[in-house]
Amino acid sequence: MHEPRIIKTILYLLIAIFIVIGIWGIDTYKKAYVANVRLKKKFQYIHIPTGSAYEDVLEILGNENILINLQTFNWCARRKNYLNHVYPGRYKIKNRMSNNQLINMLRAGIQNPVNLTFNDIRYLEQLAKRISLQIEADSASIMNLFHEKEFIANYGFDSNSVKAMFIPNTYELWWNTDAKGFFIRMNKEYEKFWNHERDRKSEDIGLTRNEVSTLASIVEEETRKEDEKERITGVYMNRLHKGIRLQADPTVKYAMGNFNVKRILKNHLEIESPYNTYKYAGLPPGPIRIPSIGSIDAVLNYEKHDYLYFCARDDFSGYHVFAKTLSQHNNNARLYQRALSRRRIYK
Repeated sequence: MHEPRIIKTILYLLIAIFIVIGIWGIDTYKKAYVANVRLKKKFQYIHIPTGSAYEDVLEILGNENILINLQTFNWCARRKNYLNHVYPGRYKIKNRMSNNQLINMLRAGIQNPVNLTFNDIRYLEQLAKRISLQIEADSASIMNLFHEKEFIANYGFDSNSVKAMFIPNTYELWWNTDAKGFFIRMNKEYEKFWNHERDRKSEDIGLTRNEVSTLASIVEEETRKEDEKERITGVYMNRLHKGIRLQADPTVKYAMGNFNVKRILKNHLEIESPYNTYKYAGLPPGPIRIPSIGSIDAVLNYEKHDYLYFCARDDFSGYHVFAKTLSQHNNNARLYQRALSRRRIYK
């Protein structure tokens, strides 16, 4: 009599258990596999700093407001033990990612690299600031490394020549690269840039790598016209070969610490500095800016000619007129000085 009732009770219990398991399974599935990232665009990046703990990641995600439900992320992260596998970096978060997808990416440290770019840099302070805006290393740590004489000496540079190591380009780096990592990577790129062909050309023209970069930095300050750089380099090479002082205005501006000067005056020429090529013969001790690849190659492939002088054109086109004799040059210079005066440019 009781056997059918017992069987029915067992069936009801089994059905209830299956229902509970089903509800639990559906809830678990939703927490782990249903989209929990909501963005206004297809993707965005988050940055997890070095030394971050799990609580820091939660704060970052909360501040970015990219999760539909932070609690389900936390639930899933704890079950996947993400708390003990937090890795710094720059992560690409895609719209409609699930908690499982997001945590798997973060837990494995699958970050996206940065396309680090720098150009048009005169001072190391500018470089440090530009780099610090693109990777985790701050400008202070980068500058401190530039001033560590023993460290940079290990790579064959000193405080005057170190700018020559940085070749303006776009490089793929991890966002959490520190100052030392950045320096080491740039040195590798420097050695790669100075291939056999460039080293051979440098040797052929009688200049070291640093001297090539130093001359290239002067040429780049003289003109932004790519089709004129090889000719201007030729002028400076002729003067070097003849033992004539370069008398390059950009080196005076560098010695002054002021590149905004439009007109070099006589008192400027007396500034005491090894970079003042009006006072000292030969090349200055290092680059006055970080020269571009185009400027470096212009030096390595400079134009052979007999010019010893050049002066800015009085039409302010950015181009220059060249002269073989001092009298020709003085005439060209007078025309330019008059043009400056007509425009009331006196300093």
